[in-house]
Parts: sequence; C-alpha cells; structure tokens
Amino acid sequence: MNRRNKSACAAVLMGLSCLAAGSAQADITVGVIISATGPAASVGVTQQRTVPLLPKEIGGERVNYIVLDDASDTTTTVKQAKKLISDDKVDVLLGPSLTPNSLALIDQMAETGTPMISLAGSGAIVEPVDDKRRWVFKTPQSDGQMARAIIQHMTSQGIRSVGFISFNDAYGEGWAASFRSLAEQVGIKIVASERYQRTDTSVTGQTLKLISANPDAVFIAASGTPAVLPQATLVERGFRKPIYQTHGVANNDFLRVGGKNVEGTLLPGGPVLVAEQLPDSHPAKAPSLEFIRLYEALPNAGMRSTFAAYLWDASLILKAAVPEALKTAKPGAPAFRAALRDAIEGVKDVVATNGVYSMSASDHLGLDSRSRVMIRIENGGWRLVP
Repeated sequence: MNRRNKSACAAVLMGLSCLAAGSAQADITVGVIISATGPAASVGVTQQRTVPLLPKEIGGERVNYIVLDDASDTTTTVKQAKKLISDDKVDVLLGPSLTPNSLALIDQMAETGTPMISLAGSGAIVEPVDDKRRWVFKTPQSDGQMARAIIQHMTSQGIRSVGFISFNDAYGEGWAASFRSLAEQVGIKIVASERYQRTDTSVTGQTLKLISANPDAVFIAASGTPAVLPQATLVERGFRKPIYQTHGVANNDFLRVGGKNVEGTLLPGGPVLVAEQLPDSHPAKAPSLEFIRLYEALPNAGMRSTFAAYLWDASLILKAAVPEALKTAKPGAPAFRAALRDAIEGVKDVVATNGVYSMSASDHLGLDSRSRVMIRIENGGWRLVP
C-alpha cells in the first residue's frame, strides 16, 4: 500500500474511532482490530471496507465501532486491545484478522472478562474451550474442517503423496498438525515439509526440495498475497501437478497478484465465494447473495471477499446475541459483557454467508460441513467443484 493509501486508511480509521469515542456511555461499544496494512493487508482491507455495513442499532441500542489497524503486527494487536478495553470500555471485540494476533489476546480477554469474536482461521483460537477460551469465539472455518475437505478431494483424485509448505508461524503450524493427522489416517504420505516467513521474497530453496521429492501434489498452507510466492516459484520451476491452497487465499488480491500462476489452484472455501453457483437449497446462498449485493455496492470495494464476510457474519451473531444480553444488563458494564458472552455461546441457527452458526459450551465456532465447498481457480475466477 502506498503512502497516500496508508494516509487515507489512517484517516478513515481515526474518524471512526473518534466518532465512537464521543458517543454516549450507554451505547454498545464494539472494538474492531483488523490488519488493513502490513503483509496481511489483502485480508484486513476488505474487513475495513465492511465496517460501514455493520448494524448501527441492535436490540434498540445504538452501536458504535472503534476500528484500529494493527498493521499485521502481534505486539501492536496486544497494545490496541488493551487500549480498547481499558480506555474505550468496549463491550466486545471483533477481530483480529490473523491467527497469531488472535492467539495473543486469549489471556487478555479472559483476564478482563471481554468477549471476542476472532476473524482468523486456526482452530487453536477456540479449541479446547477452557477457562480462557470461554471468552473467545470465531467465524472463519477452522483449519481442521478445511483440511478434511482437502483430504477428501485428494483421495478422490488418487493422490498418495504430498509436498507441504507453510508459513513459519501459528497459522502454518496449526495447518501442519491438522493436515498431517488426517493424511496419516488415509495413507497419504507427506514426502517433504518446508516453512517460510510471510515477509520472504524468495522460497527457491524450499520449492526445489518439494519438487525433488516428486509428490503427487503440493499443499501450500498460507494466506493472503504472500501465499502466491511458493506457488509462482513452483510453476516457474516447471511443476505441473495439482497445487492446493487454504481458504486463507480466498480474496481477489490473491487472484490479481497470482495471475496465470494460480490458475487451476484447488482450495476449500466458504459458500459466499461461489454463492451464485450453489444450489438454491444451500442455507448460505440467500444471505451470501445479500451480503455480496451490499459489499460490491460500496465505493472501491471490489469483488466479494470471504474475509469481509467473516466480519459480516460476526455482526449477525451479535444481532442474535445482544438482545438476550440486554435482558440481563445494560452496555458498558462487566455484567453486560458477561451476559453477552453467555448469549453468544447460546446462539443457534444463525444463517450466514459461511454457513449456519450454532454455538455451545464446547463449540465456539458452531459451523458444520455446510460451511465449506471445494473451489478451483479458473479463468481468473472462483469455480465450484461439484
């Protein structure tokens, strides 16, 4: 992002923060931490654009949003969450965008009694639901859920060996553990396993090791535009076998940056990505089409993004939970935060863009197999795999 865009982003975020900071104490105050700049900008910027679509009133109470950009940095996330909780007295936190950043906030949420709905993918954010994670929920499908979809597709294609490369962080390690366990169960062998940093500019050494292992396919466990690098290198080095990615690449910046190098990519994704191609019976079709209509009507928003939809789905969960919490306490008090936590845990059958959310005391994601579809990138777009 250039200097002018960064300044514009900062101005928008500051304006939203100032608006919320000057609001009445009785209003519901929602903190939103996203990665609108830094290596994960392609993820967070779509969430930033979604904020104006979020409900301004829930259960008869006005809702104010304080939006902060953590620049994809975990330390910044922790500082921002502390400010939102101690200074701005937020009733709930939406975000962060990334797995490492979300994991870094678990202790803080528990210590302050503040509910959080993460916008990141790793199952470790909400699993297991212990004394700390009881305050944390999330909307993106977990790595374990999506890994099952990948494994199922691989077995249907007769793939018996895989080369694996991932981010060298909590996101990558979560995927490595989930994928390895499921692969072993069906007899798929991981013949090479490599890591790289989100900020790396070359992965030639790692990809040469993957190619030399001669796998039937390669699986890249990364997210956003940094996920293009290993795939582009593989293609440039002549690798012509199937390449799989995670749902962390399901945005149009990945398509734009990857270009022809990502044609044919296979990935699990949320239903919203291919909403028009879903059967009418799919529960996510109608809410997805409505979200797409609203999102793509925003100035300069671009095409749909599952990352934007994760924030939208979080708002739908709040719309279901807040009226229940208001029966117990008023916003701005610890009692309301506790009641809101309980109400989120109790939401049932919230039909959204990524499936149907039904939370419980042991499940702080609440999605089932209807939350995922297999997708192939064809002609620069997303195509549902039957």
